[in-house]
Amino acid sequence: IAEPGMSTAPHQHRLAVGIDLGTTNSLVATVRNGIAVVLSDENGRGLLPSIVRYKADGGVDVGYAAQGTQATDPRNTIVSAKRFMGRGLKDVSHIESMPYDFLDAEGMVRLRTVAGVKSPVETSAEILRVLRERAEASLGGELVGAVITVPAYFDDAQRQATEDAGRLAGLNVLRLLNEPTAAAIAYGLDNAAEGISAV
Repeated sequence: IAEPGMSTAPHQHRLAVGIDLGTTNSLVATVRNGIAVVLSDENGRGLLPSIVRYKADGGVDVGYAAQGTQATDPRNTIVSAKRFMGRGLKDVSHIESMPYDFLDAEGMVRLRTVAGVKSPVETSAEILRVLRERAEASLGGELVGAVITVPAYFDDAQRQATEDAGRLAGLNVLRLLNEPTAAAIAYGLDNAAEGISAV
Protein backbone atom coordinates (compact mmCIF):
# COMPACT_ATOMS: atom_id res chain seq x y z
CA ILE A 1 0.00 0.00 0.00
CA ALA A 2 1.07 3.58 -0.53
CA GLU A 3 -0.41 7.04 -0.24
CA PRO A 4 -1.50 8.58 -3.55
CA GLY A 5 1.48 10.00 -5.43
CA MET A 6 4.00 8.05 -3.36
CA SER A 7 5.61 4.77 -4.33
CA THR A 8 5.94 1.88 -1.94
CA ALA A 9 9.36 1.00 -0.65
CA PRO A 10 10.91 -1.65 -2.91
CA HIS A 11 10.76 -5.20 -1.58
CA GLN A 12 8.69 -4.09 1.40
CA HIS A 13 5.59 -6.20 1.98
CA ARG A 14 2.97 -4.25 3.94
CA LEU A 15 -0.42 -5.66 4.87
CA ALA A 16 -3.67 -3.72 4.83
CA VAL A 17 -7.31 -4.76 4.86
CA GLY A 18 -10.79 -3.42 4.29
CA ILE A 19 -13.37 -3.91 7.03
CA ASP A 20 -17.12 -3.74 6.70
CA LEU A 21 -18.28 -3.00 10.25
CA GLY A 22 -21.91 -3.89 9.70
CA THR A 23 -25.02 -3.49 11.80
CA THR A 24 -25.90 -7.19 11.54
CA ASN A 25 -22.68 -8.82 10.29
CA SER A 26 -19.10 -7.68 9.76
CA LEU A 27 -16.24 -8.97 7.64
CA VAL A 28 -12.65 -8.31 6.69
CA ALA A 29 -11.15 -8.57 3.20
CA THR A 30 -7.90 -7.97 1.37
CA VAL A 31 -6.72 -7.94 -2.23
CA ARG A 32 -4.75 -10.93 -3.46
CA ASN A 33 -3.42 -10.92 -7.01
CA GLY A 34 -5.78 -8.10 -7.91
CA ILE A 35 -8.86 -9.88 -6.55
CA ALA A 36 -10.76 -8.89 -3.40
CA VAL A 37 -10.90 -11.87 -1.02
CA VAL A 38 -12.94 -12.15 2.18
CA LEU A 39 -10.83 -13.59 4.99
CA SER A 40 -12.54 -16.47 6.79
CA ASP A 41 -12.29 -17.69 10.37
CA GLU A 42 -10.93 -21.11 11.33
CA ASN A 43 -14.32 -22.66 10.44
CA GLY A 44 -14.36 -21.14 6.95
CA ARG A 45 -16.97 -18.49 7.77
CA GLY A 46 -16.41 -15.08 6.22
CA LEU A 47 -19.16 -13.26 8.11
CA LEU A 48 -18.89 -12.37 11.79
CA PRO A 49 -22.20 -11.56 13.50
CA SER A 50 -21.94 -8.05 14.99
CA ILE A 51 -22.82 -9.31 18.47
CA VAL A 52 -20.83 -8.91 21.69
CA ARG A 53 -21.60 -10.57 25.03
CA TYR A 54 -20.05 -9.32 28.24
CA LYS A 55 -19.60 -11.91 31.00
CA ALA A 56 -19.42 -11.50 34.79
CA ASP A 57 -15.85 -12.85 34.88
CA GLY A 58 -14.71 -10.05 32.57
CA GLY A 59 -14.61 -12.28 29.51
CA VAL A 60 -16.08 -11.25 26.18
CA ASP A 61 -17.70 -13.41 23.50
CA VAL A 62 -17.90 -12.01 19.98
CA GLY A 63 -19.78 -13.17 16.90
CA TYR A 64 -21.12 -16.72 16.75
CA ALA A 65 -20.06 -17.38 20.35
CA ALA A 66 -22.29 -14.51 21.50
CA GLN A 67 -25.15 -15.16 19.10
CA GLY A 68 -26.65 -18.00 21.11
CA THR A 69 -27.06 -15.88 24.25
CA GLN A 70 -29.36 -13.23 22.79
CA ALA A 71 -32.42 -14.88 24.35
CA THR A 72 -30.85 -16.13 27.59
CA ASP A 73 -28.76 -13.05 28.47
CA PRO A 74 -30.19 -10.14 26.44
CA ARG A 75 -29.04 -7.34 28.75
CA ASN A 76 -25.37 -8.31 28.38
CA THR A 77 -25.52 -9.42 24.73
CA ILE A 78 -25.19 -6.28 22.63
CA VAL A 79 -26.58 -6.59 19.12
CA SER A 80 -26.10 -3.92 16.43
CA ALA A 81 -24.04 -1.50 18.55
CA LYS A 82 -23.46 0.45 15.34
CA ARG A 83 -26.95 1.94 15.76
CA PHE A 84 -25.76 3.69 18.94
CA MET A 85 -22.42 5.02 17.63
CA GLY A 86 -22.16 8.76 18.27
CA ARG A 87 -25.80 8.92 19.41
CA GLY A 88 -27.29 10.34 22.58
CA LEU A 89 -30.18 8.72 24.44
CA LYS A 90 -32.73 10.97 22.71
CA ASP A 91 -31.37 9.94 19.28
CA VAL A 92 -32.05 6.22 19.76
CA SER A 93 -35.44 5.23 18.35
CA HIS A 94 -37.60 2.49 19.92
CA ILE A 95 -35.44 2.52 23.04
CA GLU A 96 -38.35 1.30 25.16
CA SER A 97 -38.47 -2.03 23.30
CA MET A 98 -34.76 -2.80 23.75
CA PRO A 99 -33.51 -5.06 26.56
CA TYR A 100 -30.49 -2.91 27.41
CA ASP A 101 -29.95 -0.78 30.51
CA PHE A 102 -29.07 2.55 28.89
CA LEU A 103 -27.25 5.40 30.59
CA ASP A 104 -27.43 8.89 29.16
CA ALA A 105 -23.85 10.14 29.10
CA GLU A 106 -22.27 13.22 27.60
CA GLY A 107 -21.54 12.71 23.93
CA MET A 108 -22.83 9.17 23.54
CA VAL A 109 -25.23 6.73 25.15
CA ARG A 110 -23.70 3.99 27.35
CA LEU A 111 -24.93 0.50 28.23
CA ARG A 112 -24.73 -0.98 31.72
CA THR A 113 -23.60 -4.63 31.59
CA VAL A 114 -22.51 -7.23 34.11
CA ALA A 115 -18.91 -6.31 33.15
CA GLY A 116 -19.50 -2.58 33.80
CA VAL A 117 -20.63 0.38 31.74
CA LYS A 118 -19.71 0.02 28.05
CA SER A 119 -19.88 2.49 25.20
CA PRO A 120 -20.84 1.56 21.63
CA VAL A 121 -17.23 2.41 20.72
CA GLU A 122 -15.90 -0.24 23.13
CA THR A 123 -18.42 -2.79 21.86
CA SER A 124 -17.55 -2.10 18.22
CA ALA A 125 -13.86 -2.31 19.10
CA GLU A 126 -14.39 -5.89 20.31
CA ILE A 127 -15.75 -6.81 16.85
CA LEU A 128 -12.92 -4.98 15.08
CA ARG A 129 -10.33 -6.68 17.32
CA VAL A 130 -11.59 -10.14 16.29
CA LEU A 131 -11.44 -9.11 12.62
CA ARG A 132 -7.92 -7.70 13.06
CA GLU A 133 -6.74 -10.94 14.69
CA ARG A 134 -8.39 -12.96 11.90
CA ALA A 135 -6.63 -10.87 9.26
CA GLU A 136 -3.23 -11.10 10.94
CA ALA A 137 -3.55 -14.87 11.31
CA SER A 138 -4.69 -15.28 7.70
CA LEU A 139 -2.11 -12.93 6.18
CA GLY A 140 0.73 -14.00 8.44
CA GLY A 141 1.82 -10.64 9.78
CA GLU A 142 0.95 -7.42 11.49
CA LEU A 143 -1.39 -5.02 9.71
CA VAL A 144 -0.13 -1.62 8.62
CA GLY A 145 -3.68 -0.31 8.49
CA ALA A 146 -7.32 -0.76 7.61
CA VAL A 147 -10.01 1.02 5.65
CA ILE A 148 -13.38 0.83 7.43
CA THR A 149 -16.70 1.38 5.67
CA VAL A 150 -19.40 3.60 7.19
CA PRO A 151 -22.91 4.47 6.02
CA ALA A 152 -23.04 7.57 3.85
CA TYR A 153 -25.50 9.17 6.30
CA PHE A 154 -23.08 8.93 9.26
CA ASP A 155 -22.38 12.38 10.68
CA ASP A 156 -19.07 13.59 12.11
CA ALA A 157 -19.77 12.17 15.59
CA GLN A 158 -20.59 8.73 14.19
CA ARG A 159 -17.53 8.77 11.93
CA GLN A 160 -15.28 9.80 14.82
CA ALA A 161 -16.77 7.06 17.01
CA THR A 162 -16.02 4.49 14.29
CA GLU A 163 -12.45 5.72 13.99
CA ASP A 164 -12.05 5.61 17.79
CA ALA A 165 -13.32 2.01 17.82
CA GLY A 166 -10.72 1.09 15.21
CA ARG A 167 -7.91 2.63 17.24
CA LEU A 168 -9.16 0.93 20.42
CA ALA A 169 -9.03 -2.39 18.53
CA GLY A 170 -5.36 -1.79 17.68
CA LEU A 171 -5.94 -0.73 14.08
CA ASN A 172 -4.33 2.12 12.21
CA VAL A 173 -7.42 3.48 10.46
CA LEU A 174 -6.20 4.65 7.06
CA ARG A 175 -9.59 5.87 5.81
CA LEU A 176 -13.30 5.77 6.50
CA LEU A 177 -15.02 4.97 3.23
CA ASN A 178 -18.72 5.49 2.53
CA GLU A 179 -20.47 2.17 1.93
CA PRO A 180 -21.97 3.19 -1.46
CA THR A 181 -18.50 4.27 -2.61
CA ALA A 182 -17.06 0.95 -1.44
CA ALA A 183 -19.79 -0.91 -3.33
CA ALA A 184 -19.04 1.03 -6.51
CA ILE A 185 -15.31 0.37 -6.19
CA ALA A 186 -15.91 -3.34 -5.53
CA TYR A 187 -18.19 -3.53 -8.56
CA GLY A 188 -15.51 -1.94 -10.71
CA LEU A 189 -12.81 -4.26 -9.36
CA ASP A 190 -14.91 -7.39 -9.85
CA ASN A 191 -15.94 -6.51 -13.39
CA ALA A 192 -12.82 -4.64 -14.49
CA ALA A 193 -15.32 -1.94 -15.41
CA GLU A 194 -14.72 1.74 -16.00
CA GLY A 195 -17.47 4.29 -16.23
CA ILE A 196 -20.40 5.51 -14.20
CA SER A 197 -22.12 3.28 -11.64
CA ALA A 198 -25.32 4.03 -9.73
CA VAL A 199 -25.53 2.55 -6.22
